[in-house]
Amino acid sequence: MTYQMTSMALGITISAVILLLVRRDHLHGPYALWWIGAAGATILLGAFPRIVDYIARHLGINYPPMLIVVIGLGLLLLKILTMDLERSRQERQIRRLTQHIAILETRIKASQSAGASRQTEHSARQHRPQTED
Repeated sequence: MTYQMTSMALGITISAVILLLVRRDHLHGPYALWWIGAAGATILLGAFPRIVDYIARHLGINYPPMLIVVIGLGLLLLKILTMDLERSRQERQIRRLTQHIAILETRIKASQSAGASRQTEHSARQHRPQTED
């Protein structure tokens, strides 16, 4: 099996696995797009390996495989940045939800203690001896 066929088989396998994960709701749409893009690029490069040579030549890169390394590294850095942005957004949302829960718990405790004190006052009035004037 040639490296072209191996690359294409790898890309198709990655695509199938990603689609299966999306279908089973293990991987959500925006995240799946990154992986589908990687699988598509793998299939494309497997089918047409001279594309890298052509692009590298037009960009003035003497060693074409370095183009793949540089693009891959750039995409990894971009992916890490988007993951950090998403994580920061989620942490901010968790912090706000935690504060909201704390406020609600405080209100519940205050409501329960106010209800208990009213009940105590009511009980005390019922058990108080009646004084006649």
